[in-house]
Amino acid sequence: MTSHDAKDAKQTKGAPRGALTQTPRPSVDSDREAESSRAMALHIAAAGLDKKALNVEIIDVRGKVDYADFVVLMSGRSDRQVNAIAQGVQRDLRTDHGVRCLGAEGLQQGHWALLDFGDVIVHVFHHDMRGYYDLEALWIDAARVTVPGAERSRADGPLADFDQLDDGDDE
Repeated sequence: MTSHDAKDAKQTKGAPRGALTQTPRPSVDSDREAESSRAMALHIAAAGLDKKALNVEIIDVRGKVDYADFVVLMSGRSDRQVNAIAQGVQRDLRTDHGVRCLGAEGLQQGHWALLDFGDVIVHVFHHDMRGYYDLEALWIDAARVTVPGAERSRADGPLADFDQLDDGDDE
């Protein structure tokens, strides 16, 4: 029995002293909660895409961690874009879906913003920092959720060379 189980156990009347039985947990519709969390993660991803976030990915961490059901990763090309993405996600979730961010970290620096929406955690990285922390590798065995429109946000996609385009002033 784990320490968590011990907290939920109680002495049963008539059982030998010291014998513990499991306290029944209230029934929870975990399928409904999971779908709600999944829908929130998809809304967050869409809000990030609206702010031109790159490499948007949703990782299903249910059963792997106890602090969240989904982790949403996305990147920006500059400190200002990282802040704009993070603030845009918070604003869109609050105004369009009535969901408030429970906590936000890193908004001042703009290298890595962390947003806590309860069952969904959001990481908005500066494009250069994302590879350094490599959270995708940490959750390599976790399932991925398909993000509609994310294929347009790939940094290695059709817009990858946009920054390298010259302005035609060859002198």
